[in-house]
Amino acid sequence: MDPDGDSDSCFEEADEQDMAEVVDLNEMEGGEYIIDDLGEEMGSEADNEEEEEDLGMDEPTIEDDADFCYEKHTGSVFCCDLEPTKASLAVTGSEDDKAYVWKVGDGEPVLECSGHKDSVTCVGFSHDGALVVTGDMSGLIKVWSIETQEEVWSFECSDLEWLTWHHSSHVLLGGTAEGQVWMWKVPSGECKTMQGHGCQTTCGKVLPDGKRCCAGYDDGTVKIWDLKDSTALNTFKGNTGHSDGVTALDCHSNNVVVLTGSVDGTAKILNSNNAKVLATFSAGAIKENIGDSNSVESVGLCQSQSLAAVGSLNGSLGLWDVPTQKIRHQCQHEAGVVRVRWDPAGSPTIFTAALDGRVLLWDARSGEAEASWSGHKGEILDMTISNDGNTILTASGDTSSRVYSLQRPER
Repeated sequence: MDPDGDSDSCFEEADEQDMAEVVDLNEMEGGEYIIDDLGEEMGSEADNEEEEEDLGMDEPTIEDDADFCYEKHTGSVFCCDLEPTKASLAVTGSEDDKAYVWKVGDGEPVLECSGHKDSVTCVGFSHDGALVVTGDMSGLIKVWSIETQEEVWSFECSDLEWLTWHHSSHVLLGGTAEGQVWMWKVPSGECKTMQGHGCQTTCGKVLPDGKRCCAGYDDGTVKIWDLKDSTALNTFKGNTGHSDGVTALDCHSNNVVVLTGSVDGTAKILNSNNAKVLATFSAGAIKENIGDSNSVESVGLCQSQSLAAVGSLNGSLGLWDVPTQKIRHQCQHEAGVVRVRWDPAGSPTIFTAALDGRVLLWDARSGEAEASWSGHKGEILDMTISNDGNTILTASGDTSSRVYSLQRPER
């Protein structure tokens, strides 16, 4: 693709660019119950129900395919991440105002990330695994050293919406409910701010060139920011943006194509260089037997083939051929889809996590489910895959985090 124009192929490789400039931030600035006869009768009925449950008449047991279950949290687990170099450590954040770094093999806690004021909704390891960030809803952000197991930096902003590390340096980006996109150099704390336009920024991601980031907003706007100058290079809004809040982003390695998802039930392929919309994909209609929304909750671009994945709360996984803008497969789940992740190892397979507590692996060529993993008793709220494609980590509303190992010979 010509970076300044349209092309039938949206995945042509762009020229390699230097990533060093963006990380140089030095240039900037009572009561008691009275038991009567009726109460006693009701108590007897309750006893009978308990006896029936003891006889095995309760809900069927969920088969647990997990290799390990981490259950130290006391509230819903909202977010998770795996250490990127060896996937030997995991980090999870929870409603209990805590995050834990723990060993994937045995669940032994390595670090308790305490001191947060609200639910921890953002966690992540730096590109080299040396640092881990934890952020809570109130806006308190902490960065911890894995080697020393100590806090090395903290910052407090307005209500936090998202956090993401730069993919080649210890630079952290975050978005707030007030609409700003912050960028910090860790641990020095040097920072820049990309100003909002009156509504919250809901998601963000650094583009592969390392010099720009893409941010989505609650009014459907998408902006491409220059990280060095803190200026908006391109803005998608109105006819070129979404009609409702942006929920998810992904960027292709060609440095041009960006895929966005929205509450409006659509996903869009955007040219980050010339502010043109290349395609719009529909998630399909609301399915009443699954829920009352077709909001697109997760999107993903395949790095080995010209395919886009769109996961929605209506239970559908849409696999779209980008050059022809036609749907290749519509994969249906029994509950809303909250995460889609292409196989990091490069095969044309994709993992999905859903509100029924299951993870599925789909073959994008056939549209068939190759494998499934269960064990959660509540909805899955987050999922990540190790860089070698062999380990799945999930976070759930049942207060647990689970590890599933694939270890397939072809990997």
